[in-house]
Amino acid sequence: MKRVISLLLPLAAALLLAACSSDTSLSSPDGRYELRFALDARGGMSYTLLADGEELLLPSALGFESREAVLDSGFRIRGVERRTIDEQWSQPWGENKQMRNHCNEMAVRLSNDTGTRLTMRFRLFDDGVGFRYEYEVPGADSLIITDERTEFRFAADGDSWTIPANFETYELLYRHLPLSELTDANTPATFHVGRHYGSIHEAALYDFPEMTLLRTSPLCFKSELAPLPDGTKARTAGSFTTAWRTVQLADEAVGLINSGLILNLNEPCKIEDTSWIRPMKYVGVWWGMHLGVESWTMDERHGATTENAKRYIDFAAANNIQGVLFEGWNEGWESWGGRQSFDFTRPYADFDMDEVARYAAERGIEIIGHHETGGNIPNYERQLGQAMAWYTDHGVHNLKTGYAGGFPDGYFHHSQYGVRHYQQVVETAARYRMTVNAHEPIKDCGIRRTWPNMMSREGARGMEWNAWSDGNPPSHTVMLPFTRLLGGPMDYTPGTFDILFENTRNSPRRRKWNDLDQGTSRVNTTLAKQIANWVILYSPVQMASDMIEHYEGHPAFQFFRDFDADCDWSRALAGEPGEFVAVVRRAGDRYFLGAATNEQARTLTLPLDFLEAGRRYRATIYADGADADWQSNPTSYTISEREVTAADSLEVRMAPGGGQAVTLIPM
Repeated sequence: MKRVISLLLPLAAALLLAACSSDTSLSSPDGRYELRFALDARGGMSYTLLADGEELLLPSALGFESREAVLDSGFRIRGVERRTIDEQWSQPWGENKQMRNHCNEMAVRLSNDTGTRLTMRFRLFDDGVGFRYEYEVPGADSLIITDERTEFRFAADGDSWTIPANFETYELLYRHLPLSELTDANTPATFHVGRHYGSIHEAALYDFPEMTLLRTSPLCFKSELAPLPDGTKARTAGSFTTAWRTVQLADEAVGLINSGLILNLNEPCKIEDTSWIRPMKYVGVWWGMHLGVESWTMDERHGATTENAKRYIDFAAANNIQGVLFEGWNEGWESWGGRQSFDFTRPYADFDMDEVARYAAERGIEIIGHHETGGNIPNYERQLGQAMAWYTDHGVHNLKTGYAGGFPDGYFHHSQYGVRHYQQVVETAARYRMTVNAHEPIKDCGIRRTWPNMMSREGARGMEWNAWSDGNPPSHTVMLPFTRLLGGPMDYTPGTFDILFENTRNSPRRRKWNDLDQGTSRVNTTLAKQIANWVILYSPVQMASDMIEHYEGHPAFQFFRDFDADCDWSRALAGEPGEFVAVVRRAGDRYFLGAATNEQARTLTLPLDFLEAGRRYRATIYADGADADWQSNPTSYTISEREVTAADSLEVRMAPGGGQAVTLIPM
């Protein structure tokens, strides 16, 4: 007993010393990054972020404003607690299934004369920082949050890659601007200042509006929260914890892609049995509607018919594809543009759900269900449980959702109202053992660690924009890995082979349905880049987006047959935002490499040192043809083979707007 007490006394003394310490600085485990927390004369809070001994972010304000309590000033430090976290954890799917969470944490305990208690919790990693607010306002049952004061005040000018701040959509083109010219942005907001690349975002967003960035003075940006209809930002309990505010950091741009910071700031998995959550490849009745040769409603061009469904199921079964998506299967699409009232348990008369489900099960194919809400949240929430039960009764365990329409009563998609709804869907789906792929979503903030049934999202301009507008420029898909995908997987739906729409543009079945359609739309890449995007644009549910008749008999479709969406390990090898990128992923003992460029032709030399030493691999290379060009000759491609080892390098030649994809299979 005396020995136990003697061991505990030094520990107690150390904890007491930590609680009373006046030191409010924190270093990353490798010592390269330092954060300093400070109070000014009025008890206002700020933080400073240093990288390699130099200020990257100057003293930047912290705090919130509320009608009922003082949340931003008058604070005194009650104590400082520290700990080091170093743990290994695994996830059922992901870019990397084995993860390391290694950081130093500092919890600064504060209070002010009004009774408000606050813990500012900082975690500093070797790849950046996260901090959050944990408030307690005794005697307050509820609070109305009117503003956030969090700042990011840069010490020097640099480059930025962002989309404009918008509380309704992320489907916007990215801009490359000097920080000094940036006025507002959504996150992830990527930057390059001095020797450091970085990205501002948030993690573990559950019950709060999204954070955007608003410039308040030169090189200073504050958090601007998506408002509620009355202009306030959030309604919370008297005790509440915010999402983490994050700054990822790296020496090279690809270091941001390889960062695990966003996931590490989320809580461990809450689903006890995850065996039912499985990555997959899929095709679907979808692209024909965007091209205008099929329709969502039941008419002579209806896409989701029993006959067409069976055709897609047969194709999937014959091509090593696990799932098929059906859009436009249920009643309510005729209300599009009006009340947008969908019925999620009533199929159209020409879609026999019982027969389609029976046939899919017989062929070993998963059905991916679809719930388009049109933004009519009350209608969807009334049916939510019943609709998911109906699907699971038919053997459907994977769900794509859509919110292409305004929310009622002036609510924004990205407001607290929207965030709460999206999370309600995820948790309801988990109870029915269903996965979710959300379109028109709230942005990804890493909750897939906690709720791994939240598998993928849209949340940016995806493939469909190529069907009925000027499309996404060649730089777009080499921008996304450094921006949007830093938050998490994206259901971009890559892989269209009929690049110029030669098989559908003049079809007598084609009807214009979107005002942006000028009749000149096309995919602004080469064919080889479409193949590479299956690797580059990570999603655990990866789609071959084209109509299946455009794949039948096509030699290049062999890549998708061989591809495995259930990867174990990934690494971004090279790249710069909006210019080029190269990524490799391993599934079991097979590797898949994808590289792509913007409008500029490029040749990369990529060492294959990621391969297992001592083994020989057969590399099957899907490359741009010698005469390929995204504008003039996009479908020129070659397929070649060679033997390689970890000691070799690949010379990856890419045409303007082009790319290259490689399978590396042990011999």
